Amino acid sequence: MVSALRIRATLFRTPILILAFAALLAVFAGALHSPAMAQEPQYRSWSLRDLFRPRKSERIAPPEAIPMQPPKARTQTRKSIQRSAPAEPPPKPVVEKLPDARAILVVGDFMAGSLANDLEAVFAENAAVRVVDRSKGSSGFVRDDFYNWPAEIGALLEAEKPAAVVVMLGSNDRQQLQIGDVREPPLSEAWTKEYEKRTVAFGKQISSTKVPFLWVGMPAFRSAKMTSDMLAFNEIYRASAEQIGGEFVDIWDGFVDENGAFITRGPDINGQPVTLRADDGINLTRAGKRKVAFYTEKPLLKILGLTSPTATISSLTPMGLSAGTPADTIAPINIDRTPPMLLNDPALDGGIDLLGTGAALTKPISVGTTAGADHQQTASPGRADDFSWPQKKLPDAAQGVSDKTTAIIR
Repeated sequence: MVSALRIRATLFRTPILILAFAALLAVFAGALHSPAMAQEPQYRSWSLRDLFRPRKSERIAPPEAIPMQPPKARTQTRKSIQRSAPAEPPPKPVVEKLPDARAILVVGDFMAGSLANDLEAVFAENAAVRVVDRSKGSSGFVRDDFYNWPAEIGALLEAEKPAAVVVMLGSNDRQQLQIGDVREPPLSEAWTKEYEKRTVAFGKQISSTKVPFLWVGMPAFRSAKMTSDMLAFNEIYRASAEQIGGEFVDIWDGFVDENGAFITRGPDINGQPVTLRADDGINLTRAGKRKVAFYTEKPLLKILGLTSPTATISSLTPMGLSAGTPADTIAPINIDRTPPMLLNDPALDGGIDLLGTGAALTKPISVGTTAGADHQQTASPGRADDFSWPQKKLPDAAQGVSDKTTAIIR
């Protein structure tokens, strides 16, 4: 009997416990998913801790409390927060060269190749002038077995028909020269004689076509031996250019200091100090290449008869000449440009002269005499510049004394 009652009580109690447990689960689940109720802010007095810990009302809300935005709206918000990048300057328009544009032929070694690139930038906006680069990076006058410039320049002139030729050679020529069966060391007597012969033969090939040309000299290098050799090379190039009617462009002063020593940094074409040479002490930086082109630009404009790299012959036609007058009959315009210099050069304000080195006065300066005057001027008695002693007396008329007076004498 008792066991039956216990079984009935257990059967009756089990559904109640299940229902109670289910109700508790529903309440707990609702608490998890129900939105947080807003609470009234509790105001309190300000304290020093507020500097380091914000108040509850100022704390950042959890991510669940932030309303979600559509993807498009979030993208627009992110774009509005990002700072706008600075607008890049528009690229310069490419100027198409005219079919009959005059050609500037650049020949030489790797130095000539960099010079050609910068000359192209100089004349980029001139449709009537184009630059033709025919340089060979490892070439020179010594290794004619690699590239024979005196034999090859004639074909280049015939193919390009340039209005001017720019030559820059010599960086690769510090090596032995094969003369017959003997290999002569650099700058020996036999080496120098044969080297001069090859440079003159090369220049005559250009001058025979009646084309004006410029021979750009070599700059200094970091190695002292290379620098001394480049000085000797430049003298050979200068003599060869003058012998065959060319013009030598000396760029040496642009890459050395006031003592003639090699420099890595120096003034650019605007006078600002920049790095001119690469770390190897041989190659040029972007500013150094532009400086070589600056030295070449002045005589080149003179040959072409231009006042600026963007000018054309038609705009420079003198009065009295028709627009169809050949360019060869127009006299070149003399252009004078100041070479680059440092803005803090002491020579600009006369700081290179010591005090007292000026022209001395040949005559002593005396009272009443102005420095530099050719005649002596006597000061009037009683004047501020009258320093004579004893002092001269003023005339009676100057003192206001007269024989006749109306003053009452007592």
